[in-house]
Amino acid sequence: MAVQRTGFARNKPLSHRAARSLLWSGTALVLAGTAMAQDGVESQPIVLETVTLTGGAIRAADNSIVEGHTATGSKTPTELVEVPAQVSVVTEDDLRTRDPRTLMQALSYTSSVSVDEYGSDNRYDFYRIRGFSASGTYRDGLPLRTFNFTGGRIEPYSVQRIEVLKGSTSSLFGLNGPGGLVNVITKRPQSDPFGEVFVTAGDGIAETGVDFGAPIDADGTWTYRLTAKLQDSEDGSPALNDDRAYLAGALTWKPGDATALTLLANYYDIDGNAGNSIPVGSAVSRDTYFGEPDFNALDRIERSFGYEFSHDFGNGLTFRQNARYSSFDMNLKQAYVSGLSGDDVLRSAYEVDGELKRFAIDNQLQYDRDFGNVGSRSLLGVEYVKDDLDEAVDYFTVPSVDIDDPVPCGLRCLAPAGGTIYDMTQKSTGIYLQQELTFGDRWILTLGGRYDTVRTDTGAAAGTNEQDAFTKRLGLTHKINPDLAVYANYSESFEPVSSGYVPALTDAPEPQEGRQYELGMKYRPAGGDALLSAALFDLSQTNVPRVNDDFTYSQVGRIDVRGLEIEGRMPVGDQANLLFSYSYWDSEIVGGPNAGNSPELTPKHLASVWADYTFADNSPAAGLRLGGGARFLGSRWSDDGNTVKIGSAVVFDAMASYPLTDKTELAVNVSNLFDRKYISEYNFTNTSIFYGDGRSVQATLRHRW
Repeated sequence: MAVQRTGFARNKPLSHRAARSLLWSGTALVLAGTAMAQDGVESQPIVLETVTLTGGAIRAADNSIVEGHTATGSKTPTELVEVPAQVSVVTEDDLRTRDPRTLMQALSYTSSVSVDEYGSDNRYDFYRIRGFSASGTYRDGLPLRTFNFTGGRIEPYSVQRIEVLKGSTSSLFGLNGPGGLVNVITKRPQSDPFGEVFVTAGDGIAETGVDFGAPIDADGTWTYRLTAKLQDSEDGSPALNDDRAYLAGALTWKPGDATALTLLANYYDIDGNAGNSIPVGSAVSRDTYFGEPDFNALDRIERSFGYEFSHDFGNGLTFRQNARYSSFDMNLKQAYVSGLSGDDVLRSAYEVDGELKRFAIDNQLQYDRDFGNVGSRSLLGVEYVKDDLDEAVDYFTVPSVDIDDPVPCGLRCLAPAGGTIYDMTQKSTGIYLQQELTFGDRWILTLGGRYDTVRTDTGAAAGTNEQDAFTKRLGLTHKINPDLAVYANYSESFEPVSSGYVPALTDAPEPQEGRQYELGMKYRPAGGDALLSAALFDLSQTNVPRVNDDFTYSQVGRIDVRGLEIEGRMPVGDQANLLFSYSYWDSEIVGGPNAGNSPELTPKHLASVWADYTFADNSPAAGLRLGGGARFLGSRWSDDGNTVKIGSAVVFDAMASYPLTDKTELAVNVSNLFDRKYISEYNFTNTSIFYGDGRSVQATLRHRW
């Protein structure tokens, strides 16, 4: 399994001004070096080899919108058609073409994944898989969970590819909901020299970055990669910002075919905000700002360091170890809309100072052996994760403002109204075993089980909470031919009640448990690069926490989601690509005060389509690439009580790129092409609304070598 790297020792944060100077200097040096190279031996356009998986590691880059292998579906390198579950892969080529600014944008053309649930609220990576809110993103196979308010976000420029494993996944990955998980694969060293530098300008955004690497020695035993990005931008209005400074380094030591060690480290500084909402029933512009500019921030610093190690002992025995240490420092402060009284917009305010430290390690022992015409692959793993959270939350009263003229009053008008100190330590240990048996290259039986124990200590007030579970997985794949497979699976999920809920639960906390039944098929037409897939699924989860009007939490009896998903990813000839997806979710709350209703923010229908075309070399517009897509998000209820329904929306995106030279490209990307105005979410009291992001136009000049 691919792994990630994490965490430096704590030191003084690098300011955006200093980061900007360093990054611009680095960009100039890289450009100068490239120019000197061009004065000598002519370098060739960068062509990276096709991605391959060896011993669970991801190597090289993706040069197609379709990927045939996964290291997430079974924690072993496996062809996608052989995995008894749906796995969607967002490749590097897809990311380069659409140039997403957030993880949510990167996932927006993936089947059974709903995004844009909270519009301009950019605090976290909000997404829902198969109707269930995701409990946390994974990076290189290790978790990146958010506790209470404190957690991180993914920088898309750091990503080599994204794998979305659908359905219950706890038999492999432990603490997860029944919908699935997103595993982000970090950029890592390549076997050949490569590099790029870019600058971006557009609607309220200025950005620059570099990404380069090469072998260090003649034999290629040591290789490195350096990735950096600096972003200075607004987030929908001048009162909101999304500034970022990202720096990552990777170093791989590979003395032979049997052993590999990759070290990865990153520093990520985000100066953002908590979004902006509009009072329900008002006719003001979606960009009207009702907060306090001097009290509006979501500033985060992430430091991480880790490694990925593998060794092949021969005779089918391989050991892998992935580990990461990471730390997150966060300051969140916001004055937000809490109601409307005549022409007065009522407001409340809060501030959170949080620090989260995490250590995660996953050990895997894999043994492959053939017994006649039966192939056997056994996987034994032990995973340990420790999280330490320190959080201080302060509340304030803040005067109302006029709806037609919302004049900020400044910091002096905020009056303290109490607060809480929240300390939490959570330790989780998982032991898992998976057995894959292949009969005659046609039938593949997958059996798996995992035992997890979770101990959460929240201090004297809430005491210690212990939860454990044994989760199972059973899958059967039948390859009708090498390119067509059908499968069935049963799987279970286990998700302990988040420590953020424990002090506010009205009853003793119970772990969330889920199960899934699934039937599906996968098809590679004519053995080519295309991949078509479809699945029917029936999921349920018990003991799901839901917020009450008094800010306490209750656990509902059960939530069911039955559905269908279809996805296609295919090149069309040598010049065009096509992506399409459709998902149907039939969801219901079973038990509790809202029994029979649909759970909040869960649409029945999701659909998307994307196509791009590159003009041939012998045409007048040789090299010009044009692309466009549409995303449909169906109507859904804003709350479990089904009191307010949010309408459906179709949002269009577009792109164009043109090669100025063999190595230099100019691209324009537009999200929400027609500036569609639509509501993403009502807050939980239905007193304010969040709009989806408006149109954004960005031009990027990119030079590769």
